[in-house]
Amino acid sequence: MSDDGVSARGVWVLVCEDDRQLGERVADGLRGAGFAVDLTHNLTDATRRCGVRLYDCLIVDRGLPDGDGLELVRRQRESGDRTPALLITARDSAGGRAESYAGGADDYLPKPFALGELAARVRALCTPHRARPTPLLTLGDLAVDRLRRRVRRNGILLTLTTREFCALELLASRVGTLVTPAEIAACCGDPGPTIDDLITRLTRKLGDPPLIHTAPAGYLLHT
Repeated sequence: MSDDGVSARGVWVLVCEDDRQLGERVADGLRGAGFAVDLTHNLTDATRRCGVRLYDCLIVDRGLPDGDGLELVRRQRESGDRTPALLITARDSAGGRAESYAGGADDYLPKPFALGELAARVRALCTPHRARPTPLLTLGDLAVDRLRRRVRRNGILLTLTTREFCALELLASRVGTLVTPAEIAACCGDPGPTIDDLITRLTRKLGDPPLIHTAPAGYLLHT
C-alpha cells in the first residue's frame, strides 16, 4: 500500500520511452513503487504489447523513432479502450498540451520530471474508481473478447470493423441500459448521422434473434 492509500500491487503499466537510459530509470522507479512494468522503446512494439495485455496505465513519450506516441493513445481511444494514458515529452508547450488532451491523454508531464511525481500521477490515474475492464464479456450466446478484439455468437467467429466492435463493446458493457447515439459516436469516432447505419450493419452481422433494440433515445443490448 502506498503512502496515499492506493495500492500499486497488481497494477500493470506500459512505459514507452526511446531514451533507453531514461526508460530504465522510469521502469525501475515504478517497480520500486510497487507497479508491474513493461518497457518498450518504439511505437510499433508498444502497439503490439497493447494487443496482448490489458494495462492499467500507459506512459508514452511523444517523440518516438517511428512516430508520435500520441498516435497510440488516439488508436486506443478510437477502438473504445479507455486505459489511462500519461504522455511525457521534452517539448513542452501550451499547444502540445492541448493537442495531447484532445487526442485522448489523461495527463501530460514535461521532461525533466521527478520519479516520485510520476509515480504519484500514475497512482492517481489508477484509483479504484478506474476499474480495469473485464477481458471477456459473456452474454448468453454472445462472447466479446476485449483483449483480442474478437466476437463470437453461438461459437461462430464474426467479422466486425473496428467501429462496429467499438459500438458492440460499449453496448455489451452496459447490457440492458440505454446507450445514446452521441455516446456511441464519442466511442467510435463516427459523426452522429451515421450511427443508425452503423447499428443496422452490426445488428445484421450479429444475426437472429436480434440482440440490439432501438429505443426513442438510443439503443439497448438484450440477451
